Amino acid sequence: MHTHRQRPFDLIVFGATGFTGRLVVEYLHNSYGVSGPVKWAIAGRSARKLAALRDELGIAAELPLRVVDATDADALDELVTQTRVVITTVGPYQLHGQTLVNACALGGTDYVDLCGEPGWMAKMIPLLQGPAQNSGARIVFSCGFDSIPFDLGVLYLQHHALQKFGKPLTRVHGRVKVMKGGFSGGTAASLLATLEQVRTDPQLAHALMDPFALTPGFRGPPQPDDERAAWDSLAESWTAPFVMAPINTKNVHRTHALLGHPWGTGFLYSERTLTGKGSEGEHRARKLARQHRLQNAMLGFAPTRALIRRFALPKPGEGPSLEQREHGHYELQFVGRTDDDKVLSATVTGDRDPGYGSTCKLISETALCLAQQVDLDQTPGGVWTPGAAMGMTLIERLQTRAGLTFALDRPDPMN
Repeated sequence: MHTHRQRPFDLIVFGATGFTGRLVVEYLHNSYGVSGPVKWAIAGRSARKLAALRDELGIAAELPLRVVDATDADALDELVTQTRVVITTVGPYQLHGQTLVNACALGGTDYVDLCGEPGWMAKMIPLLQGPAQNSGARIVFSCGFDSIPFDLGVLYLQHHALQKFGKPLTRVHGRVKVMKGGFSGGTAASLLATLEQVRTDPQLAHALMDPFALTPGFRGPPQPDDERAAWDSLAESWTAPFVMAPINTKNVHRTHALLGHPWGTGFLYSERTLTGKGSEGEHRARKLARQHRLQNAMLGFAPTRALIRRFALPKPGEGPSLEQREHGHYELQFVGRTDDDKVLSATVTGDRDPGYGSTCKLISETALCLAQQVDLDQTPGGVWTPGAAMGMTLIERLQTRAGLTFALDRPDPMN
């Protein structure tokens, strides 16, 4: 079973020299130093690039470096036995991720990633669950902006609904109020890799559309989202489709399933972008909905994907400037209703751009929450979501350390 408490490192950052990996390394160094209470190392395939990264960031030479390739199973098996948790930023995970996550599941090593690739996750869950249960490894996907603020936002709201009303919210709307920040090269590469996979695997297309693709053995009721502009009576605003809803929605339903469906097997979750009230809000919602449908249609054509890959999107390893990251932020609203029409609302905010400045903090603190705070008996080995594995413990840590806020904003608005 779990032996990782005796291991030399609390965490190893795999893919440290990539754009996001570098930000994780910088965050860990600035927050915890090298000789402090957190024992950590960085890993990648080039010793020269790892050493250059350490020097460029002004990190002391005692920060350990580990040279290993994502395809070298024996080297990865050895790497994961040295640490309690692995952070990996090496995506697309469907192309580069399986060897490492297999090593963690077999080796009893906790694992966190930034995966927003639900087709790959749906394939990995049944493959990894048995080995991870046997070894004690906690495998936790989607530990960045997708899907922590949404996964934990719903969990936070339901926690307070149960305290306040003695019953859960049977319907929750996750709404994006503000999102300021750049699009990542890694996210773009994952999207394009997924589209290429869909061409050859029709089952993957079905998984991408299915809100319960990550809850094997459970099917809930039809969920409320569609591609059109819509008025939201709970949020009292016009809304449009949100590009990340297909991954976040699946993780919310997986968290709920892993917790044993405390919100009811008929629970409904909708995730969209707020566009405002009145005719102006309606106009903006309809415009965004048209753009969303057009983008989806265009992405189905191979020539369009080739053009996007060549010209429109940042390459893997590229991302926004320091100024863009520092001045980015986001604000999300979660509004829910009980079966007897009691309403509760909460807001989640992040203090940096979602894709990088906030994400590097989210994944780092999630890894450390697993390494330092989460009781092994309460969260045994298996394939988890952040919300199901760490719950309110992680919410408290992210508020203290990662620039997130969770707050009820309308405690009793319609009662």
